Amino acid sequence: MSQDGVNKARRTLLVGATAGVGAVGAGFLAVPFVKSWMPSEKAKAAGAPAKVDISKIEPGAMLTAEWRGKPVYVARRTEETLKNLETLAGRLKDPENGNKAQQPEYADNLYRSRKSDVIVLLGVCTHLGCAPKYFPEVKPEPFDPNWQGGWFCPCHGSRFDLSGRVFNGSPASDNLIVPPYSYEGENVVVVGVDEENA
Repeated sequence: MSQDGVNKARRTLLVGATAGVGAVGAGFLAVPFVKSWMPSEKAKAAGAPAKVDISKIEPGAMLTAEWRGKPVYVARRTEETLKNLETLAGRLKDPENGNKAQQPEYADNLYRSRKSDVIVLLGVCTHLGCAPKYFPEVKPEPFDPNWQGGWFCPCHGSRFDLSGRVFNGSPASDNLIVPPYSYEGENVVVVGVDEENA
């Protein structure tokens, strides 16, 4: 026995046991903490690509899908509205798609799409995030007597043509966003995945 009645072997055993129990406890605390950094199944699903069957969209019609918790508008344009797109440049804020962040490179064209007849857009107004309403017909509307088809945001009056380009006099300063997308066959659009940014 050492001086003052201290048993060094017992002290070493107690210190080692306490450290071991503390390490195991820290491990039990760390596991849920580290797991909380991992995305939930709901979050993974929200970020997953969205497949949209466009086979039944008639010319002039639109359907709404969801990708990353936001609406995605997929519309099929008519021959008449495609021809009208060429005549609107003087009425638009950004007819040449100057803000390159608004669309992928393959959508940097008059139609802002991979195929001229099908447009894919995020259904979120670039002004304050409302959902613009679809007015595809070429006819006078209360918000535009020379309406050529497109989207009108009822929140603050922003107007967008059928390529999602914003009209002069609208509160929105940017065109609607074209999300990344690709085709899986002729009739399925995959929103959130494109070959160029894979």
